[in-house]
Amino acid sequence: MAWLFLVYVLLGVPVDSVDPLVINTWSFRSASEAAWKTLQDGGSAVDAVEEGCGQCEKDQCDFTVGYGGSPDERGETTLDAMIMNGDTMEVGAVADLRRIKNAIGVARAVMEHTMHTLLVGESASIFAENMGFHNEDLTTNHSMSVYLKWMINNCQPNFWKTISPYPTMACQPYAPQIRWWVAESPRGHFDPHSRDTLGMVVIHKSGQIAAGTSTNGLNHKVSGRVGDSPIVGAGAYADSTAGGAAATGDGDIIMRFLPSFRAVEYMRMGEDPTVACQKSISRMKKFYPEYFGAVICANTTGSYGAACTKTANLHQFNFMVYSASEHGPVEKVVDCL
Repeated sequence: MAWLFLVYVLLGVPVDSVDPLVINTWSFRSASEAAWKTLQDGGSAVDAVEEGCGQCEKDQCDFTVGYGGSPDERGETTLDAMIMNGDTMEVGAVADLRRIKNAIGVARAVMEHTMHTLLVGESASIFAENMGFHNEDLTTNHSMSVYLKWMINNCQPNFWKTISPYPTMACQPYAPQIRWWVAESPRGHFDPHSRDTLGMVVIHKSGQIAAGTSTNGLNHKVSGRVGDSPIVGAGAYADSTAGGAAATGDGDIIMRFLPSFRAVEYMRMGEDPTVACQKSISRMKKFYPEYFGAVICANTTGSYGAACTKTANLHQFNFMVYSASEHGPVEKVVDCL
């Protein structure tokens, strides 16, 4: 960040003149509060993202972040998380993480203690244990209840297609349909109200920008599925010279378009954060009219915005903002495109 300090000095701008900001997806107030407190206590933007996401992991925010929620088709809860330092462009991420509750902490450990970006599955869990993270069961009475009800309902909804038996009628085991009879199976229903991801962007008073995500993914996902959250540029992106962004929604679609990266690049070109968010997700609607997604954006001046895609079930998107002008986290609402 030394170069930015020199720029401020040359321009005669006080180093502490950047307004700190915390912005995160959905109504996850505790995440905003934890991140802001970290900033006030002298922590970096990266520290704040880790603490904010970690708080939601502890709180099991809406049972879509952290342990005990969104069981996969085998009844297991697995976690995805990512953290990005906009000063250095370093990233750490984990996916399909098992038995470790603090996914965002493990993601940061990947960033700081390895030369890699993303670790997945059982190997990610072993790495976490070697780094001192506790091995714990992520299943709870709640997640087991969700799983059993799903099984009783013939495993509906699910995310299989072109398999036999027909996925709307039975649970697995499945097999590919024979070629002379290939019927397209309906896509598993993504419920936008499930609020599947915590995405967060933090601006430090020094100008450092960081972003991160944490989620337990889709309910009843195919085992081993990884969504957009730990994918750089999809779930989140940060660049201290331009801004930060984070996404939430149907991760299987989001990762195909990298909306967080696109939003930051739009802000780099001078677009207002709201316009940058809108542009970053609008193209997805062309290919997937029923897709739900939302993006939050913040630029280097502390200006922020958000955008979402409208569906039959969701017309607005809620997000949290904590800034120096507020006495606490404020819930904002944006109308969907």
